Amino acid sequence: MSLISQNAGSRNRAKTARETADEPAFMGGGGGGEDGDLKMKKSELGLSAAKRRRKEKDEQTAVEDVKEMKKLENFLFGSLYSPVEFGKDEEEQVAADNEGLPLFFVDRSANNGMQAQFSDESEDEGEEADERKPVWVDEEEEATSINIAKVSRLRKLRKEEEESLISGSEYVSRLRTQHSKMNPGTEWARLERADSRLHSDESSDEEDILRTNEDLVVKSTSKLQPGILSCSRLVDANAQEPSNGPINSVEFHRNGQLLLSAGLDKRIRFFQIDGKRNTKIQSVFVDDCPIRKASFLPDGSQVIISGRRKFFYSFDLVKAKVDKIGPLVGREEKSLENFEVSPDSKTIAFVGNEGYILLVSSKSKELIGTVKMNGTARSIAFAGDGQQLITHGGDGQVYHWDLRTRTCIHKAVDEGCINGTALSCSPLGNFFAAGSDSGIVNVYNREEFLGGKRRPVKTIENLTTKVDFMKFNSDAQILAICSTMGKNGMKLIHVPSFTAFSNWPPLNTTLHYPRCLDFSPGGGFMAVGNASGKVLLYKLHHYHHA
Repeated sequence: MSLISQNAGSRNRAKTARETADEPAFMGGGGGGEDGDLKMKKSELGLSAAKRRRKEKDEQTAVEDVKEMKKLENFLFGSLYSPVEFGKDEEEQVAADNEGLPLFFVDRSANNGMQAQFSDESEDEGEEADERKPVWVDEEEEATSINIAKVSRLRKLRKEEEESLISGSEYVSRLRTQHSKMNPGTEWARLERADSRLHSDESSDEEDILRTNEDLVVKSTSKLQPGILSCSRLVDANAQEPSNGPINSVEFHRNGQLLLSAGLDKRIRFFQIDGKRNTKIQSVFVDDCPIRKASFLPDGSQVIISGRRKFFYSFDLVKAKVDKIGPLVGREEKSLENFEVSPDSKTIAFVGNEGYILLVSSKSKELIGTVKMNGTARSIAFAGDGQQLITHGGDGQVYHWDLRTRTCIHKAVDEGCINGTALSCSPLGNFFAAGSDSGIVNVYNREEFLGGKRRPVKTIENLTTKVDFMKFNSDAQILAICSTMGKNGMKLIHVPSFTAFSNWPPLNTTLHYPRCLDFSPGGGFMAVGNASGKVLLYKLHHYHHA
């Protein structure tokens, strides 16, 4: 009994010593202190340990969620966050097992199988060319299941309302289908379509190009719609140097980028038109001639400048030289302010006195002939290739002249006209428009008019004051008619339907008193000169080139 009691006491003392050693320092040593304080401190330690364990568990759960999300993203879209490492553990185990073995060995039996392999590949070459196989296939796609009913943005992939779980490969297939529906314009990127089109069209295109003499670049044949003209206002063409007087002439060079403006301030200015800055290139001052009209020769080499004088000027664009020409030999004209240049750049026709039309050579600048109307001449226009001339004047009749023989080939009364004031012919010569001092514009089919039909195709009554200027655009789908006597006195006519565009002039925009107008060769720009010295520039969105 004494041994048992002694052993029990020693064990109790050892247990008490261990508990005392495990207690924190702030609880005191040797078992001292009160029992209440000791219990409170132990409970606080238990709570802090529980919070710490709960926090560690939450952090571990968050890390596992992030890993699971990255794993799913890598499965769907490839390795996004780390390089792909497949079978790392297995590779390490294999490397450990193969330690000490040679790095490689030579397979002596490979040659026999290579010939058979090459023969099989040569036989199936055509089949493999037709079928494209994926470079890499994920074997885990079939084993993975996706719940497309659980995520709201994936429910659109369901084919049936009750469908929820689908395989990984089916999920990828439906994503591709949805992408092709949302982006139908990516068909050009399909290799099969591009290859078939390339092989089928390559030989035929080459043969067609060699067999024809048509233009390789075909102009747009889309028709301009009536009603509303899609246009926008750009920076004024002469914003860098406005004119000090009314603008009497604006005209585009045949390259569509150079614009001239001239007016009563005796200056002719050239601008580089881009719609943004419209840089001024040059300004030429003509000392003794307030400019009434200035026009490029169609070949773009010279500018003819005239005013209310017996003479006119020629400005050479290459030499930058101004030459004074006139008075014309054998004529006593008081003014050469009104003229037109033939489309072939060979002839300049001036409106003279007493119904005479003066024909001047553009090369020698000498008078080469005249034609005479019965009444006074007011307006002229060249037709077609420049071999015919149309004149209109005070007797209300329209004359057609053959310039090769200088004879009148047709004469007819402009319906309802007493005094003709303006004339314009379409670029192809199939239509011409005649304006009068009453504001009426008659549009004729030229072939029918020459054939004896005197009724106009359309009578336009949108202006109420004298018609001073008219102009067809490059494809004859727009006809601009202008009166200098009325504010905003300008209308744009849709030629195929012969109706005025309802949104022109634009609302909340004033044209002031328009005096001249021109369209760029490609139809993309329209310039309007007014009495306040500004050249308004507009972009016509139907036309894609200047």
